[in-house]
Amino acid sequence: MRHGMANRKLGRTSSHRAAMFRNQLASLIENERIITTLPKAKELRPLAEKLITLARNDSVHARRQAARTVPNDALIAKLFDTLGPRFSTRPGGYTRIMKLGARRGDAAEMAILELVERSADASETKSAAPAAPAKSSSKKKAAPAPEPAEDEKPKRTRKAAPKADTDEAAPAEEKPKRTRKKKEE
Repeated sequence: MRHGMANRKLGRTSSHRAAMFRNQLASLIENERIITTLPKAKELRPLAEKLITLARNDSVHARRQAARTVPNDALIAKLFDTLGPRFSTRPGGYTRIMKLGARRGDAAEMAILELVERSADASETKSAAPAAPAKSSSKKKAAPAPEPAEDEKPKRTRKAAPKADTDEAAPAEEKPKRTRKKKEE
């Protein structure tokens, strides 16, 4: 019977899966954005939403319940002191999943799981570093090199070989040929 088959197993034991989700939740709280596979993001989203809903109610009991999932005190403080007040007026829907495309190595579909209202410092780091374009399966064409202007000298690509002091260059010393010892039978 298929009763109670709500969650994906993701090819892991239940304890490994729980530990992985705790680590990913900690990364999501810390960075407010993580890149993971699409099935993991879909499984992680409800857990993150429940944690943020707990953080909206800043009580000792709520902090202890959240500490069962994320046992890092600094992350619990961030969750209740910054994320809870930030989402206090929003009735759910705190995260979004954006699809990225297939990962190059194993073609797993990747996704970004991020908080909807990201902080200003997290947004600044995103705008400071330009986002990488989505990888496509076709090879990119090389851009043509700009031609140098007539006034500019062309750049030297290799160093010139040192010139010999005399007109006749001394012949290079040859290495002796390697000879193999024949097997004596």
